[in-house]
Amino acid sequence: MTDAPGSAVPGPDGALRCPWGTTTEDYTAYHDTEWGRPVHGDDALYERLCLEAFQSGLSWLTILRRREGFRTAFAGFVIAEVAAFTEADAARLLADPGIIRNRAKIEATLANARVLAEWPQGELDRLIWSYAPDPAVRPVPRTLGDVPAVTPESSALAKDLKKRGIRFVGPTTAYALMQACGLVDDHLADCVARGAGR
Repeated sequence: MTDAPGSAVPGPDGALRCPWGTTTEDYTAYHDTEWGRPVHGDDALYERLCLEAFQSGLSWLTILRRREGFRTAFAGFVIAEVAAFTEADAARLLADPGIIRNRAKIEATLANARVLAEWPQGELDRLIWSYAPDPAVRPVPRTLGDVPAVTPESSALAKDLKKRGIRFVGPTTAYALMQACGLVDDHLADCVARGAGR
């Protein structure tokens, strides 16, 4: 471990982790078992896409702590089921205290499901993973300052999704999705979870 600001720090068990992964029990569990590990399947990726969009402008901890509420409200993020939601469902969601009641984000979540329901099975998975950069040419981050917020790949993914009718996913949200779903491994070099998903 280096003493550089933003470098890996020891968690409660003494193992080095990305600094954000030691701040709360929720973050430690998410950091150690989920973030940066490959996610496949259209419904699973749709869920992550939606949650990253809802996170925009908020703390990820806010989303993480409401995740089960989101899953309940949005039928487990099964694309076909959300695509069939009605205006009454939209009104129900706007009144649901278990989620973030942002009209634009709710409308985008429903509209995106309707678009994705028309895609061939596996197309969302194929599209997102086609933007995974070659890990051999990516520098390994040593500090949080080495981790980008946007990359050429995330910009291209956001542009492609938008062209195909997917809303509320800009380059920063697309990169957060890439990190969360294991397209990139942005665990710091000294982090115990580095390479765990490979």
